[in-house]
Amino acid sequence: MSWALGLWAIVQGLSVIGVLDYWRHLPADRQEEAPDGVVVLLSVRDDWDGGAELIARLKAQAAPFRLVIATSGACAAAEALAGREGDWVQIVRAGIASDEGQKVHKLRAALRSLRQGDRYLIFIDADIEPPSRLMGRLLFPLVRGKADIVTGYRLLLPEASMAATLVGAVEMQLATLPRAASATMPWGGAMALTRETAERLDLDAALAGRLSDDMTIGLAGWRAKLRLRPVRDLLVASPLEGRGALGFGVRQYRHVLTNSAGMWLIACAVAGAQALGWIWALGWGGWSAVGVGYAAAAGRALIRRRIIASVLERGQARAARRSLWWDVLAPFAVCWTHWGIQLAAAASRRIRWGGYDYWMNDKRVVRMERVE
Repeated sequence: MSWALGLWAIVQGLSVIGVLDYWRHLPADRQEEAPDGVVVLLSVRDDWDGGAELIARLKAQAAPFRLVIATSGACAAAEALAGREGDWVQIVRAGIASDEGQKVHKLRAALRSLRQGDRYLIFIDADIEPPSRLMGRLLFPLVRGKADIVTGYRLLLPEASMAATLVGAVEMQLATLPRAASATMPWGGAMALTRETAERLDLDAALAGRLSDDMTIGLAGWRAKLRLRPVRDLLVASPLEGRGALGFGVRQYRHVLTNSAGMWLIACAVAGAQALGWIWALGWGGWSAVGVGYAAAAGRALIRRRIIASVLERGQARAARRSLWWDVLAPFAVCWTHWGIQLAAAASRRIRWGGYDYWMNDKRVVRMERVE
């Protein structure tokens, strides 16, 4: 029993060290760049409401840019925005896909619309609440020649419901993992690359037939031995509703599984070790094992609280902290939910996303149907 307790203590200690490593490597000097030739690519659904807060936050960015909104051709709010602010907003109407993700279909159309002077490409999602430093921080490594692809990552702001805060706690585990260029996968909600990199990867062809934009770009970057760089202080606020929260988690891992089974297996092994460890601790480990687990969970929560305060605005931080209570009160539930989401992702090759059902085979969309 003593060896099992020792192993459990090592696993828990490493988890605390990992979060501590993330916090210690948050940059104090958050340098930005604001070059010319920046274009921001935003894919929106037909029912997009115009994103008043998002547009206001984009206007607060220090870097000058042109906003390309990619639609299927039936988004009234996007058309109205372009009508009001056509000096910096451009609409691209992609139509409806038949054999690839609708988001990918729209982004490919946006890539084909690039102009001669477009030198830096920034991809964002419509549901983020970006800080004013978003573009400047993404552009800094590109302009300084330190990276080929740069990325932030989401930090969920769950509404006050059990499902949302629990999924937020699961995502918090991923958001605060140590970041290394050799193990970084870009996130399409806040990602940047140079025009030269896009042409080197032939993004239009690379994305053809795919469902996941960011995983496709990331895997292509790995194969081309490009420099992928995470910006640790860009944990970008992204609201999460309680309804559909668990489905959101399963969908994210289904993206991983359909693009890289090896990556999914590694993630399952890591989460499974924690999940099974908690079963042992609660069932046979005794108070010592439970105490070790709770002490480590409390330590992670305290460090994550500091990370949240450092990277988010005050109101955003207050919402993000809702997820920390799970680590304090029931850390085992977070681990079991995380592992359960990963395993559930393997139950089907169908992915429901953005109003469509997609069936995947060998990383490609083989069938799609609109959800009524």
